[in-house]
Amino acid sequence: MAARIALIHALALSVEPINAEFERAWPEALRMNLLDDSLAADLHASATGLEQTMQQRFERLADYAVFSGAQAILFTCSAFGPCIEAVAARHPTLPVLKPNQAMIEEASRIGGRVGLIASFEPTLASMPAEFGPSVQVLSACVPAAMQSLQRGDPDTHDALVADAALQLQAQGCNVIALAQFSMARAANRVAQRVRVPVLSTPGSAVRALRQRLAGVAVA
Repeated sequence: MAARIALIHALALSVEPINAEFERAWPEALRMNLLDDSLAADLHASATGLEQTMQQRFERLADYAVFSGAQAILFTCSAFGPCIEAVAARHPTLPVLKPNQAMIEEASRIGGRVGLIASFEPTLASMPAEFGPSVQVLSACVPAAMQSLQRGDPDTHDALVADAALQLQAQGCNVIALAQFSMARAANRVAQRVRVPVLSTPGSAVRALRQRLAGVAVA
Protein backbone atom coordinates (compact mmCIF):
# COMPACT_ATOMS: atom_id res chain seq x y z
CA MET A 1 0.00 0.00 0.00
CA ALA A 2 1.32 3.42 -0.95
CA ALA A 3 2.06 5.97 1.73
CA ARG A 4 -0.42 8.80 2.26
CA ILE A 5 1.37 12.13 2.71
CA ALA A 6 -0.28 15.31 3.93
CA LEU A 7 1.17 18.46 2.40
CA ILE A 8 0.18 21.53 4.40
CA HIS A 9 0.68 24.87 2.69
CA ALA A 10 0.61 28.47 3.95
CA LEU A 11 1.41 29.88 0.50
CA ALA A 12 -0.43 28.99 -2.70
CA LEU A 13 2.87 29.29 -4.58
CA SER A 14 4.23 26.28 -2.67
CA VAL A 15 1.63 23.82 -3.93
CA GLU A 16 2.95 23.26 -7.46
CA PRO A 17 6.66 22.78 -6.70
CA ILE A 18 6.26 20.02 -4.13
CA ASN A 19 3.59 18.19 -6.12
CA ALA A 20 5.79 18.35 -9.20
CA GLU A 21 8.68 16.86 -7.22
CA PHE A 22 6.49 14.04 -5.90
CA GLU A 23 5.30 13.35 -9.44
CA ARG A 24 8.91 13.19 -10.62
CA ALA A 25 10.56 11.33 -7.75
CA TRP A 26 7.80 9.42 -5.91
CA PRO A 27 4.62 9.21 -8.01
CA GLU A 28 3.31 6.23 -6.04
CA ALA A 29 2.79 8.34 -2.92
CA LEU A 30 -0.78 9.41 -2.22
CA ARG A 31 -0.84 13.16 -1.63
CA MET A 32 -3.42 15.28 0.16
CA ASN A 33 -2.96 19.04 -0.13
CA LEU A 34 -4.23 21.37 2.58
CA LEU A 35 -3.88 25.10 1.83
CA ASP A 36 -4.59 27.95 4.21
CA ASP A 37 -2.99 31.02 2.64
CA SER A 38 -4.29 33.22 5.46
CA LEU A 39 -1.52 31.74 7.64
CA ALA A 40 1.20 33.58 5.74
CA ALA A 41 -0.89 36.75 5.42
CA ASP A 42 -1.65 36.81 9.15
CA LEU A 43 1.98 36.22 10.09
CA HIS A 44 3.12 39.00 7.76
CA ALA A 45 0.59 41.39 9.32
CA SER A 46 1.35 40.41 12.92
CA ALA A 47 3.29 42.82 15.09
CA THR A 48 4.29 40.09 17.54
CA GLY A 49 5.23 37.20 15.23
CA LEU A 50 4.18 33.64 15.97
CA GLU A 51 1.59 33.40 18.72
CA GLN A 52 -0.25 30.64 20.57
CA THR A 53 -3.23 31.04 18.29
CA MET A 54 -1.08 30.32 15.25
CA GLN A 55 0.27 27.17 16.88
CA GLN A 56 -3.27 26.00 17.57
CA ARG A 57 -4.21 26.54 13.92
CA PHE A 58 -1.29 24.36 12.84
CA GLU A 59 -2.24 21.67 15.32
CA ARG A 60 -5.81 21.58 14.06
CA LEU A 61 -4.68 21.28 10.44
CA ALA A 62 -2.39 18.41 11.42
CA ASP A 63 -5.13 16.72 13.44
CA TYR A 64 -7.37 16.80 10.37
CA ALA A 65 -4.59 15.31 8.24
CA VAL A 66 -4.06 12.47 10.72
CA PHE A 67 -7.83 11.91 10.97
CA SER A 68 -7.86 11.60 7.17
CA GLY A 69 -5.28 8.82 7.24
CA ALA A 70 -2.02 10.66 6.65
CA GLN A 71 1.05 8.61 7.54
CA ALA A 72 3.39 11.61 7.35
CA ILE A 73 3.06 15.38 7.28
CA LEU A 74 5.20 17.80 5.34
CA PHE A 75 4.78 21.53 5.89
CA THR A 76 5.82 23.64 2.93
CA CYS A 77 6.25 27.13 4.42
CA SER A 78 9.49 27.72 6.29
CA ALA A 79 8.43 30.67 8.47
CA PHE A 80 6.56 28.59 11.06
CA GLY A 81 9.25 26.46 12.68
CA PRO A 82 7.97 26.55 16.30
CA CYS A 83 4.42 25.71 15.17
CA ILE A 84 5.68 22.70 13.22
CA GLU A 85 7.73 21.55 16.21
CA ALA A 86 4.54 21.67 18.30
CA VAL A 87 2.79 19.46 15.75
CA ALA A 88 5.69 16.98 15.82
CA ALA A 89 5.43 16.81 19.60
CA ARG A 90 1.67 16.27 19.35
CA HIS A 91 2.09 13.38 16.87
CA PRO A 92 5.32 11.68 17.96
CA THR A 93 4.70 8.45 16.03
CA LEU A 94 4.41 10.19 12.65
CA PRO A 95 7.15 11.73 10.52
CA VAL A 96 6.44 15.47 10.69
CA LEU A 97 8.91 17.45 8.61
CA LYS A 98 9.67 21.12 8.41
CA PRO A 99 9.97 22.12 4.76
CA ASN A 100 13.66 22.87 5.00
CA GLN A 101 14.72 20.14 7.44
CA ALA A 102 16.21 17.73 4.91
CA MET A 103 17.85 20.50 2.90
CA ILE A 104 19.49 21.90 6.03
CA GLU A 105 20.96 18.48 6.74
CA GLU A 106 22.37 18.25 3.21
CA ALA A 107 23.81 21.77 3.33
CA SER A 108 25.35 21.10 6.73
CA ARG A 109 27.08 18.01 5.39
CA ILE A 110 28.65 20.10 2.63
CA GLY A 111 29.84 22.52 5.30
CA GLY A 112 31.54 25.88 4.96
CA ARG A 113 29.47 28.99 4.41
CA VAL A 114 25.85 28.43 3.40
CA GLY A 115 24.16 31.09 1.29
CA LEU A 116 20.46 31.10 2.24
CA ILE A 117 18.00 32.90 -0.04
CA ALA A 118 14.36 33.66 0.82
CA SER A 119 11.65 35.72 -0.83
CA PHE A 120 9.35 35.78 2.24
CA GLU A 121 11.06 37.84 4.92
CA PRO A 122 9.69 36.02 8.03
CA THR A 123 11.49 32.89 6.82
CA LEU A 124 14.83 34.46 7.70
CA ALA A 125 13.65 35.24 11.23
CA SER A 126 13.81 31.58 12.24
CA MET A 127 15.50 29.42 9.62
CA PRO A 128 19.21 30.42 9.94
CA ALA A 129 19.29 29.23 13.56
CA GLU A 130 18.11 25.78 12.44
CA PHE A 131 21.51 25.14 10.83
CA GLY A 132 23.13 25.01 14.26
CA PRO A 133 26.10 26.89 15.69
CA SER A 134 28.73 25.05 13.63
CA VAL A 135 27.40 26.31 10.28
CA GLN A 136 27.94 29.86 9.11
CA VAL A 137 24.88 31.15 7.27
CA LEU A 138 24.82 34.26 5.10
CA SER A 139 21.30 35.21 4.08
CA ALA A 140 19.64 37.29 1.39
CA CYS A 141 15.99 38.28 1.13
CA VAL A 142 14.47 39.13 -2.25
CA PRO A 143 10.79 39.99 -1.64
CA ALA A 144 10.56 41.35 -5.18
CA ALA A 145 11.01 37.77 -6.41
CA MET A 146 7.83 36.61 -4.69
CA GLN A 147 6.00 39.68 -5.93
CA SER A 148 7.07 38.77 -9.45
CA LEU A 149 5.67 35.25 -9.07
CA GLN A 150 2.43 36.57 -7.67
CA ARG A 151 1.92 38.82 -10.69
CA GLY A 152 2.72 35.98 -13.11
CA ASP A 153 6.31 36.89 -14.01
CA PRO A 154 8.38 33.77 -13.19
CA ASP A 155 11.35 34.82 -15.34
CA THR A 156 11.96 37.91 -13.22
CA HIS A 157 11.57 35.79 -10.09
CA ASP A 158 14.27 33.39 -11.26
CA ALA A 159 16.60 36.19 -12.34
CA LEU A 160 16.35 37.96 -8.99
CA VAL A 161 17.06 34.75 -7.09
CA ALA A 162 20.05 34.03 -9.33
CA ASP A 163 21.41 37.54 -8.76
CA ALA A 164 21.17 37.01 -4.99
CA ALA A 165 22.98 33.69 -5.33
CA LEU A 166 25.82 35.35 -7.22
CA GLN A 167 26.21 37.93 -4.47
CA LEU A 168 26.34 35.22 -1.80
CA GLN A 169 28.89 33.25 -3.80
CA ALA A 170 31.02 36.39 -3.98
CA GLN A 171 30.89 36.54 -0.18
CA GLY A 172 32.50 33.11 0.04
CA CYS A 173 29.49 30.79 0.22
CA ASN A 174 30.20 27.30 -1.09
CA VAL A 175 26.60 26.09 -1.23
CA ILE A 176 23.38 27.94 -2.08
CA ALA A 177 20.16 26.92 -0.31
CA LEU A 178 16.79 28.12 -1.63
CA ALA A 179 14.72 28.47 1.51
CA GLN A 180 11.16 28.16 0.16
CA PHE A 181 9.25 25.67 -1.92
CA SER A 182 8.06 28.46 -4.19
CA MET A 183 11.70 29.16 -5.11
CA ALA A 184 12.49 25.66 -6.36
CA ARG A 185 11.61 26.65 -9.91
CA ALA A 186 14.71 28.92 -9.91
CA ALA A 187 17.17 26.15 -9.01
CA ASN A 188 18.26 25.42 -12.58
CA ARG A 189 18.70 29.12 -13.36
CA VAL A 190 20.77 29.58 -10.22
CA ALA A 191 22.90 26.52 -10.99
CA GLN A 192 23.75 28.00 -14.38
CA ARG A 193 25.00 31.21 -12.76
CA VAL A 194 27.06 29.93 -9.82
CA ARG A 195 29.91 27.45 -9.42
CA VAL A 196 28.72 25.88 -6.16
CA PRO A 197 26.04 23.28 -5.32
CA VAL A 198 22.45 24.53 -5.31
CA LEU A 199 19.90 22.92 -2.99
CA SER A 200 16.14 23.34 -3.00
CA THR A 201 13.66 22.13 -0.45
CA PRO A 202 11.29 19.88 -2.47
CA GLY A 203 13.88 17.36 -3.67
CA SER A 204 15.46 16.99 -0.24
CA ALA A 205 12.08 16.70 1.47
CA VAL A 206 10.74 14.00 -0.82
CA ARG A 207 13.91 11.93 -0.47
CA ALA A 208 13.76 12.19 3.32
CA LEU A 209 10.10 11.20 3.50
CA ARG A 210 10.58 8.25 1.22
CA GLN A 211 13.45 6.99 3.36
CA ARG A 212 11.44 7.37 6.56
CA LEU A 213 8.43 5.57 5.14
CA ALA A 214 10.35 2.86 3.30
CA GLY A 215 8.40 0.20 5.16
CA VAL A 216 5.06 1.65 4.06
CA ALA A 217 5.62 2.96 0.58
CA VAL A 218 5.54 0.89 -2.57
CA ALA A 219 9.07 0.36 -3.90
